[in-house]
Amino acid sequence: MIHHLSLGVRDLATGAAFYDGVLGALGLRRVFEDDEAIGYGLEDDNDILCLKLRDDAQAPGAGFHLAFAAPTRAAVAAFHAAGMSAGGKDNGGPGLREEYGPTYYAAFLVDPDGHRVEAVFKGAGE
Repeated sequence: MIHHLSLGVRDLATGAAFYDGVLGALGLRRVFEDDEAIGYGLEDDNDILCLKLRDDAQAPGAGFHLAFAAPTRAAVAAFHAAGMSAGGKDNGGPGLREEYGPTYYAAFLVDPDGHRVEAVFKGAGE
């Protein structure tokens, strides 16, 4: 359905440090980069998320967040820890969110540019 999503960032190096960590914890990596953009995905030249350098970048308002699928609960925790160590803000630590379902395990962050992001694992157990 969606091929990729782009987020504007005011500082590409800061955004890259954050997303290298949080997406790396989920099994994604840089698949391309140049002076104005960095793409993340699973395969070279096939990005799922692209950071684009923009001086006037602003995060969308309340109600928007981007949720990434995590392969395990441990990956959710690693996502959160990586984001916190790279300048992210806590928006809900790793844990069950039973209001979303009995196995909905997630963590929430705000990136250095104000984008709200989440990692979620919906499997049973660890």
